[in-house]
Amino acid sequence: MLPAATELPRWEHFSHDADMGVRGLGRTREEAFEQAARALTAVVANVDRVEPRIPVSITCEAPNDDFLLTEWLNALVYEMATRRMLFSRFTVRVDGLRLIAEAWGEAVDIVRHQPAVEVKGATLTGLRVARQADGTWVAECVVDV
Repeated sequence: MLPAATELPRWEHFSHDADMGVRGLGRTREEAFEQAARALTAVVANVDRVEPRIPVSITCEAPNDDFLLTEWLNALVYEMATRRMLFSRFTVRVDGLRLIAEAWGEAVDIVRHQPAVEVKGATLTGLRVARQADGTWVAECVVDV
């Protein structure tokens, strides 16, 4: 059961065989995308230990909301790998089929962040972006670890 709207925004994980599901919940689609990104970071390390020091701009496009979620998460995976960073704060704006975002984070500190796994990418498995009956939004998929 998903949480009531008063408990939003928030993120969570869900089990999926050897991989991990990430779920973002929010009052808006943008909040759900932001929380899915926090869940992505939390697969790797404790997101609360990541300082939002350095902003990184990210834009992506896709033919629909579902694919936009995977493009967003895969853009974050790319930025984490190439910049050797973790992110903890996000602002997302969706304009049609285009996502414009800022991700704030810092360089990975092995001792403080204690990264557990590397996320290889967001998959189409369990992919869903939807407005719920109560008006809240969910954005979820399985990530390959």
